[in-house]
Amino acid sequence: MKITLVGNGRMGRQIADIVARSGSHSIEKVLDFQDTINADAFRGSDVIIDFTVREAFLANYKAMTASGLPVVVGTTGWDDAMESVRQEVASAGSSMFYSANYSLGVNIFFRTLREAARLIAPFEQFDIALTEQHHTGKADFPSGTAIKAAEEILRSNPRKRTVVRELEDGRKLKSDELQVASIRLGSVFGVHSAIIDSESDTIEVTHTAKNRTGFASGAVQAAEWLAGRHAAAPGFYTMDDFLNDIFSS
Repeated sequence: MKITLVGNGRMGRQIADIVARSGSHSIEKVLDFQDTINADAFRGSDVIIDFTVREAFLANYKAMTASGLPVVVGTTGWDDAMESVRQEVASAGSSMFYSANYSLGVNIFFRTLREAARLIAPFEQFDIALTEQHHTGKADFPSGTAIKAAEEILRSNPRKRTVVRELEDGRKLKSDELQVASIRLGSVFGVHSAIIDSESDTIEVTHTAKNRTGFASGAVQAAEWLAGRHAAAPGFYTMDDFLNDIFSS
C-alpha cells in the first residue's frame, strides 16, 4: 500500500516510522504546508493519511476527496464542519475514515465508558464527569478524544444532556450537565478519565497513553481497512464501523 502523508508533524513522523517498519507499505510522498495540494498531488498513491490542523484540513479536504483515493483523517477540531465534509465525500463518491483518536486502547475505553454510562443511568445517586490531561503544547481544548468520550456518555445516559467545558465563578453545575475538565500540564502525554461518584463509592475508568505508537499503528490499520472497502462501498466511516467489522468477524 502506497501512502501519501499530509502533515509532517509529530504524528506524521510516527506514522512514517510505523510504515517503514511494516515491510508491506511505503510512504509515496509527504505533503506539508509549503506544498500545493490539489487532486493531482496524490497521484501514484493508494491511500491518503491526514494529520494536520483544522485550517489545513478544511483547506485541503476537497482536493483529497477529489483525488479518488480513500482518506484517513486524524486532524481534530473541525466538528462544526462535519456535515459539509460528509456531503463532499458523498457527492465525490469518495471514502473517508475519521477518528479523533486512532488508538485501539482509547476506542476500547470509549466502549467501556458507553457501557458504564448506560449502567448508572437508572440510579440517580451516581453522577459522572470527565477529565483530560495533556502537555502544554496541546492545541485543542478540550481534546478531540474528550469530546468523543462526552458524546458517548450523552448517547448512553439520558440524565446528561449538555456538555459544560467551563463554569463561571459562582454558577453551580446542573444535574443534566456533563462537565469536561481540561488540564494542560508539563509534558503529560494524554490521560482521559471518567469519574462516577455517589455518596457511597467512586468508580474511575481511565486511559493513559504512553506514547504515539498506538495512535500511529491504529491509523495505519484504519488505512488498510478503508483501502479494502473503498471500491465496493465508498462512504464516510468511523472507528465504530471498523471495530464492529472486526468484532463481527
